[in-house]
Amino acid sequence: MKKLLSIYIDSFRGLSQSAWLLAIVMLINRMGSMVIPFLGIYMTKALGFDIKQVGIVLMCFGGGSVCGSYIGGWLTDKFGSFKVQLTSLVLAAPLFLITPYFKTVTSLGIMIFILSTVFDAFRPANSVSVASYAKPENITRAFSLNRLAVNLGFSIGPAVGGFLAGISFNWIFYGNAMAATAAAVVFFLFFYKKEKNNLKALKNSAIAITTHDKKERNPYKDGPFIIFNILCCIFSLCFFQLISTLPIFYREVHHLNEHQIGFLMGWSGFIIVLLEMFIVHIAENRLSLTKTLVLGTIFCSISYAMFNIHAGLFMLYVTFFIFGIGEMLTLPFMATASINRSTPKTQGAYMGFNSLAFSAANIFSPLLGTNIVGTYGFTTLWWCTSALLALTAVGFYFVLKRL
Repeated sequence: MKKLLSIYIDSFRGLSQSAWLLAIVMLINRMGSMVIPFLGIYMTKALGFDIKQVGIVLMCFGGGSVCGSYIGGWLTDKFGSFKVQLTSLVLAAPLFLITPYFKTVTSLGIMIFILSTVFDAFRPANSVSVASYAKPENITRAFSLNRLAVNLGFSIGPAVGGFLAGISFNWIFYGNAMAATAAAVVFFLFFYKKEKNNLKALKNSAIAITTHDKKERNPYKDGPFIIFNILCCIFSLCFFQLISTLPIFYREVHHLNEHQIGFLMGWSGFIIVLLEMFIVHIAENRLSLTKTLVLGTIFCSISYAMFNIHAGLFMLYVTFFIFGIGEMLTLPFMATASINRSTPKTQGAYMGFNSLAFSAANIFSPLLGTNIVGTYGFTTLWWCTSALLALTAVGFYFVLKRL
């Protein structure tokens, strides 16, 4: 037990002050994660949309996410990560505030598209910032620390969102707006002066050290990286059922209320906060990148199959625990594989392309998931998702050897 505690403590050592500050900003921002987890329920319960209309609006969210990832990567290489992150946070707040006033499928779809474009431009810029301030030996743990902040915020946000949704669904939009505003203020105060020294930080960063001898590549012409991103996209098609069809599954099949759904989704974030740095630290030292991604994808596959085991609320918590283990072994290392493939001049483009792979899944994942549910039911959806993840694990095994 003492040895495990020592390893756990070691997993946090060596991370730069800037990495911790970025994590704080991300924590504040994600504590406002109230809209997306409840968007499907909001549309069905408050607006009276049917399941296919929900899929259309969520598809618009995915389309905006794709545009935001591409634009964010391009803008980061052109103007720097600081300006892109700050602008994204500042513009997101008023967009959240006005979204409840759009109540038709068409108007809400357009609004969600604009909102997700602005909000997701933040992602590639933030990934570049994380890598810019990371030491070579700590780059995966720096990404993990950032994800730890995301998941800690996500464990709080849905729980608070469930409480606010019980009062009025409008309050989840107001809460998200307040969190984005607070994150923008804190980010500006922490990083305004650091931005002046950003070039110096980049020269000493993990990217500069590990990629200075690499040939400049265009990520959109990099064959192995394209295949890798296709697999990331397929993984995300399955992963994003977490925020599209899964909350509806909890409400319609298990008859959970908004409070129970919020706490259940928050449980996944809590597990990741508690264990991710520890698990990533062990995986970095004992497993190859290929083995880690394959194992994590298999864990996710198993968890989706377990959703077809109807054994009460306790089993749902167990399933989410297994899903969390899989998530910890996949997402941080996907980011590491992408950043290691880039060069100092293409880091924004590479991280933008990788973010785009996840965002593209947001277009098809809700539409595909809701249509399968509407036609064949949740049981078929979970079996198909599990099988697709198993095939993705096989794909990762082969492509990562080339990457």
